Amino acid sequence: MATVEDFKKYVADVQNRTGYTKPTAFGLGIRKTKGDKTLEVFYPMINFETAYGTAALLQDVTGYDSNSNGFVSVNKAQLQEAFNKFEAFHNEVEKHPNITLIHQLLHQLKEVEGYATIDIIAYFLFDKDTGVETPEEGYFKTQCLSQLLVKPHQIGVAGIFGKMINVAWTNKGPILPEDLASERIKATFQGEVLTVSHVDKFPYMVNFHVPNGVRIVSGDRVRLGAYLSPGTTVMPAGFINFNAGTLGNAMVEGRISAGVVVDKNSDIGGGASIMGTLSGGNKNVISIGQKCLLGANAGTGISLGNGCTVAAGVYVTAGSKVSLYNDNKEPVDINGKVVAEGDNIVKGMELNGKDNLLFIHNSQTGKLTCRPNHSLIELNASLH
Repeated sequence: MATVEDFKKYVADVQNRTGYTKPTAFGLGIRKTKGDKTLEVFYPMINFETAYGTAALLQDVTGYDSNSNGFVSVNKAQLQEAFNKFEAFHNEVEKHPNITLIHQLLHQLKEVEGYATIDIIAYFLFDKDTGVETPEEGYFKTQCLSQLLVKPHQIGVAGIFGKMINVAWTNKGPILPEDLASERIKATFQGEVLTVSHVDKFPYMVNFHVPNGVRIVSGDRVRLGAYLSPGTTVMPAGFINFNAGTLGNAMVEGRISAGVVVDKNSDIGGGASIMGTLSGGNKNVISIGQKCLLGANAGTGISLGNGCTVAAGVYVTAGSKVSLYNDNKEPVDINGKVVAEGDNIVKGMELNGKDNLLFIHNSQTGKLTCRPNHSLIELNASLH
């Protein structure tokens, strides 16, 4: 296929085959396995709702003819065949990221002596909303999030913990926890040091992908599968779980739990915590609006609208009893009507997602109070 026209005709022929289905997303991955256990898969570049010509080529070359989520191993001969089919673009390879990746893999792929077996796979995603069925799919979907191709809750990750395995993440790559002792002995007598950073089903995001314009002061504070928009700063005490993250400039010095999304120009203060959906039986998906502030050691189990502040040390839950007041410090009901003291108490859930609220403890009575918030925060631009 020496011309672009020849390539287009080839792609059309593949796509016109009976039963052919375009994938929603696809990518080539470098997989490490030990026996029948998948340790990790690194997808350098995932294509999401794009590059359908390359998808058709890879489906044809690898013989992947299913229309269900899945993967297939790719050998060196198949990589060479794929690269050859891009002949019309060989004089401008640098303009085509997928061709560049295939070229890199083709020239780097070789047998490596070491703990893990390394191979290349092609993963094809057709239904993004189904649960996770394999570790390969778990790594694909978490990297869709960290590569900012989908936002939290826009891709199915149900069942991911049951499919991905605990791995000891070391300076020599992923190792099964039960093999650590023998691998440490081996390293010792080779004059090497084996260091374990953590044991978990998820690696640190920074070891797989770092979005442009993001500052992460300590790499261990962000799990793979986090969604960090440009302008996000994660300080050493901050933490962002998978399928959670930020939608713009944000200062993160507290905890953004799984499932939580923080909108732009908000500040999660030191020691602050936002209740997630992985534990504690919480089913409410929590979001934090724009220009919100969670003060030091504050927290919330409800969503905050735009322009909200939770004062230092205050934790608002769905069941918290909150006393409402207006700007004149008069007790009011949920609709802002002045009422008698005691008739102004609502549950935290009734304030879920409302804008411009200030939650603060009355230092004299100990009551959790809420009144209109007129002091919106401004993030320090030089930090983002």
